[in-house]
Amino acid sequence: MSKNSILFIYILRFFSRIEFEDMVKARKAEFKSKGFSCWQQFVCMLFCQLGKANSLNEITKGLASCEGKLKRLSIKAPVKSTLTFANEHRPWQLYQDVFFSLLDKAKLLASSKKRKFRFKSNLYSIDATVIDLCMSMYEWAHFRRTKGAVKLHMRLDHDGYLPDYAIITDGKCHEVKALKQFHFAPGSITVFDKGYTDYTFFGYLCTVGAWFVTRLKSNAVYSVAEARTVNSKKVLSDCIVHLKGFYSARKCPHKLRIVTFCDEEHDQVLEFLTK
Repeated sequence: MSKNSILFIYILRFFSRIEFEDMVKARKAEFKSKGFSCWQQFVCMLFCQLGKANSLNEITKGLASCEGKLKRLSIKAPVKSTLTFANEHRPWQLYQDVFFSLLDKAKLLASSKKRKFRFKSNLYSIDATVIDLCMSMYEWAHFRRTKGAVKLHMRLDHDGYLPDYAIITDGKCHEVKALKQFHFAPGSITVFDKGYTDYTFFGYLCTVGAWFVTRLKSNAVYSVAEARTVNSKKVLSDCIVHLKGFYSARKCPHKLRIVTFCDEEHDQVLEFLTK
């Protein structure tokens, strides 16, 4: 625990206390507060995320166990009721400001670093994850019979490995439906898994001039229009194809490309579909 608490203190140094207090004043976040500051609340909730705490009890007890280390930051572990009241009444906009401030700094730092390998076009990856919620507290987030959840759809910009765009939906929302809210710039490259397979979506990307890479589904039906020359031992084939089937061909009438790759490390053959 000692090593973890020292690491936690080191992470807190990335957040400017002066800037944080300016944001607190701008949002009037400590109006009628009684000793428990927004900075203390922020430290508690950051500990919750990094320590993977599942309850307020875990947060307060975890901070209490390393309270000696936290004295350097003039912070004391709060009681459960104090933290509960702060979470219910403090404006969430304050922590939105903190997030975007840190994101701007990270983008500036990422842009200043040189990389050995870099695409000329912007490279993104999209994926989704389900976040469990308490059903009794969030009835609107009904997911299963006794379980509540929301789904986070995230696009990651590989130029710095920073989040580019995020959408939160109910837990039952399919990944393809969320893609309608994303913007795909011409020339950009987006990578996603087979869960995002939708021929209408592929047709849209081809129309706007955006590139994509995904795994080919085993039940995909297509005809080979051209077989390209392969110059690598690991690449088994490289073909230009047309989708077959009445609906598939109408949804995506464009030429697509299938590259078959041999993954010797995991002893498997992978088929990638791209523009």
